[in-house]
Amino acid sequence: MLRVMEPTPSPLEAATRIFAALRERDLTIIQTANHPDIVDDFVALGVFRGVDAVRGLFAELFGAFPDFDLQVVNKVGDAEHAVVQWHATGTFTGSAFQGIHATGRKVDLLGCDVMRFEEGRLKHNTIYYDGLGFARQIGLLPKAGSGADKAITAAFNAGTDVRVQIRQRVKSASQ
Repeated sequence: MLRVMEPTPSPLEAATRIFAALRERDLTIIQTANHPDIVDDFVALGVFRGVDAVRGLFAELFGAFPDFDLQVVNKVGDAEHAVVQWHATGTFTGSAFQGIHATGRKVDLLGCDVMRFEEGRLKHNTIYYDGLGFARQIGLLPKAGSGADKAITAAFNAGTDVRVQIRQRVKSASQ
């Protein structure tokens, strides 16, 4: 029997398929569309290596945000890359995420994936989004400009000023 080989998808076609599957919470896409040695570098979160680690992260994300939604805003590609701008929303009412217990808060983020493909499979993905904004939205950090935010900033700056003064005194004493 003669097997007909499917044509290798372009990076833009592959990225479109990946995002559509993730929107449907279809984690099988991670095994089928990703290279076995996939590296997902979530700049604000960490680096996840291999399909098991990437699948685990998305399973954790979907468990933490049961109403998670992912919309593609824009996408472009070339022979090796796809860049996808996205908008994600959800409510942190499920299981813990990265050790943080659910707070019941809503999240609304914009982000961008810069994806590199090899032979139609995702090999490396750098994911950019506002990690500080995410932390504020889930309640891990206070709202920008709030009294608590100002107090944390003042305490941080006071500690920094003390450390700088100590370094300057040590440097002066050693000269």
